Amino acid sequence: MSGCAAPRVVMMVEALLPPLLLLLASLTGVFSLRTGQTYVRAGEMVALCCHHDCGDAKVIWTSSSSQERDLADMSSAEQTQMGLLVRGRSLVILSASVNHQGNYSCSPGNASSRFWFGLIVCTTQSRECEKRTQYPQQCHQQEACTLNCPTVNIPAASITNITSNGIIWNKEGEPKDGYFSSVEENDHGVYTCNRSYLYRTQVYHKTFAVVLEVKPNGATLVVDCKAVTYSDFDVLWFHGKSEVETNNSFPVFYNYTREVKGAEIKMTASLVFKKVSEEDLSKTYTCRLDAVSGPSSFVTITLAQKAHTSYVSLALAVGGVMVVMVLAVVIYVRFKINITIFLRDTLGCHSSISELGR
Repeated sequence: MSGCAAPRVVMMVEALLPPLLLLLASLTGVFSLRTGQTYVRAGEMVALCCHHDCGDAKVIWTSSSSQERDLADMSSAEQTQMGLLVRGRSLVILSASVNHQGNYSCSPGNASSRFWFGLIVCTTQSRECEKRTQYPQQCHQQEACTLNCPTVNIPAASITNITSNGIIWNKEGEPKDGYFSSVEENDHGVYTCNRSYLYRTQVYHKTFAVVLEVKPNGATLVVDCKAVTYSDFDVLWFHGKSEVETNNSFPVFYNYTREVKGAEIKMTASLVFKKVSEEDLSKTYTCRLDAVSGPSSFVTITLAQKAHTSYVSLALAVGGVMVVMVLAVVIYVRFKINITIFLRDTLGCHSSISELGR
């Protein structure tokens, strides 16, 4: 019985905790909220905003090392000596050191609420510091990509006497411009953006590590199903039991061409994937040759992505191939028909996948 009761007690405590905190705040008149920990590399600038608001309204700033003294009341010389700057709801540490590590709080003038910040200064690149100072970004292969430099804990633009000098990108020490007209797989990796700020003739820095992941981009794919006949046939594409759309506004559609040379009729049904997706890789498509009378023949294909590349290849379903091989022989004998499947990608490359009936 006790084993079943314990989870219920925990759930009740969790459910009652927020109301109890509100009740405590109403009784004491003070509501405290811890906003989490902020990580900064040693020697870099970091800005704290009171309750995510970097406006000009005056608040009381304190730190664990200032013995509850309002940092905003310190003289300009004292702030300079401590290496910080207080402007309204912003507290800016110009060049972080271990002396700045600790807890900071801000509260409005009536002290009815207080918000706490924990500042951790990374003097060495530990795993935790690396994790907290890296920001992921994804781009798709062969598409334009602009790297985004984070804006976390940077000085507000409204702070006077602090001027932004722009952003400089580099990768492993090599300068980069942060823009790719067509990003490639080998462009992945860790990029560093350096934001620099000028304050009283001194330049301060705030850097971020942006981890770029280049994801495969679904390329346009065209699969041609060709038939050469000497009588009337239709070449159609099906997905399951449904005919594929012929409207080119759909992501997957097919179009049909017919060329007559004497008694010979060349027909092509082109299955078009505007952008191959992972969902397309799980589907099966069938090219079917329908005769006015007599049996139909078909070939079934599935898409499969080659390992470690962004190209998409075609794999013919084994069962469909066996059936088509038998039917192709019959059709060739009776109607002299050749069925050919071609793959054409965005580069215009033609690759014969299967040729039946020769």
